[in-house]
Amino acid sequence: MNTSIKIIINLFILVVTLQSCNQDQTLQTFYVDNELAPGFTSLDVPVSMLQIDEESLTEEQLEAYESIEKLSLIAFVLDESNKEQMDIEYAKVQSILKDAKYEELMRGGNSTDGKFVIKCTGDGDRIDEFILFGNSNTSGFGVIRVLGDDMNFNKIAQLAAVLRESDIENSQLDKFSNFFK
Repeated sequence: MNTSIKIIINLFILVVTLQSCNQDQTLQTFYVDNELAPGFTSLDVPVSMLQIDEESLTEEQLEAYESIEKLSLIAFVLDESNKEQMDIEYAKVQSILKDAKYEELMRGGNSTDGKFVIKCTGDGDRIDEFILFGNSNTSGFGVIRVLGDDMNFNKIAQLAAVLRESDIENSQLDKFSNFFK
């Protein structure tokens, strides 16, 4: 009887140990691992930094705005000396985004200028994360994570028009947005 209990306890410990050793990289771990690495630039932007006049928003835009918690941005800036490293890091992000939890919403671009894909986690009106992953053949690649709670793609798209017109004074954010132009 004691031997059976010991075996069960040991099996339980083994299962827990194996479960905790999941080595799959996530976007969050990629971000943390690379935010200070050579070639990368990163920025976390709280929604309040966007300086949007909430009074001018429609009800749907306001709902979308309030559902966003923050933007996390990371980019690999291409130069003459790091093309090989960029290809490696780009492949890592592509591999992460192949996970079934990331639902593809849109894809665009071309092989001359660069491509982008928009993905999300969650479903319907209950999206927790939007991911914009894009590359420029001359600049590098970037990942923008829009983190929130119960976001809706159509409402966020309406809010995007307001963001284009907002007065973003932070030079770091401006530098990052220029990366995708």
